[in-house]
Amino acid sequence: MDFVQLSQAFLSYFSILLSILQCKVSVLSNLGRVFISFLDTMLSLNFRLCSMSPCTISLDDKTTMHFWTPNRRQLNKPTLVLIHGYGGNSRWQFFTQVWPLSRSFNLYVLDLLFFGKSYTNWTDRSEMFQARCIREGLKRLSVNNFSVVGISYRGYVTYRMAEIYQDEVEKVVIMSSGVCYTDDQKEKQLKKIGRNVFDLIMPEKAQDMRLFMNLCIYKSSPFKLIPNFFLTGFVQTICKKNRKEKLELAEHMLSQKADPNLPILTKVF
Repeated sequence: MDFVQLSQAFLSYFSILLSILQCKVSVLSNLGRVFISFLDTMLSLNFRLCSMSPCTISLDDKTTMHFWTPNRRQLNKPTLVLIHGYGGNSRWQFFTQVWPLSRSFNLYVLDLLFFGKSYTNWTDRSEMFQARCIREGLKRLSVNNFSVVGISYRGYVTYRMAEIYQDEVEKVVIMSSGVCYTDDQKEKQLKKIGRNVFDLIMPEKAQDMRLFMNLCIYKSSPFKLIPNFFLTGFVQTICKKNRKEKLELAEHMLSQKADPNLPILTKVF
């Protein structure tokens, strides 16, 4: 066999190998999406087992908000509203908390605008707008007084809710949020990450999703075992939905200058 024939044979085998690998990648990618969709269904079942039901409310002709609400409100229980962060929607963020919290509270868990089933055609990307939409949704559900918990970016929304609706908000919990960051602290933290932050909070690749998890979770060792096809499925199924609008939310938040005159909240746990 001369060099030309050998080269042709090598290219032929190499082409077959690439086709097999591409098929494998495609199968794994599809498997990831199927697995994430299955888990999403199981998470919804988890909420239902906690005596909660989904509810989508039209606030106006441009805005809808999705809530998980208690099947039966109990007057002897206080009301608690949970506001998720950037890591998916309400079901993914609070799946381990709904069971214990629903035992002690009338629990309302919402999808913020552009996450889950909540959406708006208005162009306002501010935390104030999100806060007003949440309050309007709760009014439609006949919720007048409540405590609120917000995590990550949604800590900003939670803070604004407590600021605007002081008579309705009873107690406030804000976790892992940079509400009180100075401009210098924010810039230092962004430089420390060493990456385009938008690639991490709205990842398009499994590697970026993994890095985002490592940054967000204090002890992330167990998550290192999660295969890439699972992360790819999550990115394609959850993160890509309304990606443009979610990026606009993040851009608005990061472009804001620190407010040296933030109002002092007195209703905190």
